[in-house]
Amino acid sequence: MERITSHMAQRGVRARIAVAAAAAAVAATVWGVATLVAPAHGPGDGHDHENVSRQKDAPEERNDPADDPKGAGGAPHPGSGGAEPGQVPDTIAHASEAGGNAVNITIDDGPDPTWTPKVLEVLRKHGAKATFCMIGPQAKAHPDLVKQVVADGNRLCDHTMDHDIAMAKKPVDYQKRQILDAKKLIEDAAGNGAKVEYYRAPGGAFTPESRALAAAAGMRPLGWNIDTKDFKKPGSAAIVKTVEQELHSGPTVLFHDGGGNREQTVEALDEVLTRLAQQGRPTGFPVRTAP
Repeated sequence: MERITSHMAQRGVRARIAVAAAAAAVAATVWGVATLVAPAHGPGDGHDHENVSRQKDAPEERNDPADDPKGAGGAPHPGSGGAEPGQVPDTIAHASEAGGNAVNITIDDGPDPTWTPKVLEVLRKHGAKATFCMIGPQAKAHPDLVKQVVADGNRLCDHTMDHDIAMAKKPVDYQKRQILDAKKLIEDAAGNGAKVEYYRAPGGAFTPESRALAAAAGMRPLGWNIDTKDFKKPGSAAIVKTVEQELHSGPTVLFHDGGGNREQTVEALDEVLTRLAQQGRPTGFPVRTAP
């Protein structure tokens, strides 16, 4: 009886060892699978996907005949992700350099001889600053306005040559020309060594390549948190309401000074800046470098 009991005990121990070994093997297999399928996220990866989904603008009203898309699609490749301290990263910026409760005013699609001066007048009235995302040929056509934007203490942003919202599907060489040609035209128009400090893809059509190209040229890819949809002309009150309701989502607000009649934008910007001042919220510029 004693031998039987001992034998049964040994069988129980061997069974427990076998179960433990099997469990360990399963766990190792599961961990291995998890390791293989887990994506490698670099700094700002989540922001990029979130940003693109937020930024798919409807085609904006434009007067430029060069707006028609051209070229064929290209295959994307990963960007570099982050950057060394002091360098320009290729991740998409949303935060404000001023931090705290500062708001970044960004103005797209100009410069326009009618509306850019009115936008500048509103900014001066409130002692506010903005980042102007310019179309290359527009800058070339109106260098006096580009110079005034800089003279007033605002910053410059590259918004490509043709505002092609399908850029992400085009070859890398096409993207490169759209970005770098526009940068040169804007800086030539600004003169006096002024630099373009940001790059904003039309309609949020960023690619890893376009972000890397911009960063290598000293321009931080620039996103937005609040799309006022002012290009749809919903009325100045509706534009103001959009800003108020969405300020919790982040500090960078998108307005337009080009592409059509921007009277509602000018009126709304005036009211938005008035309300921001009442709330003690200053304007600032988007971040450019890694912390």
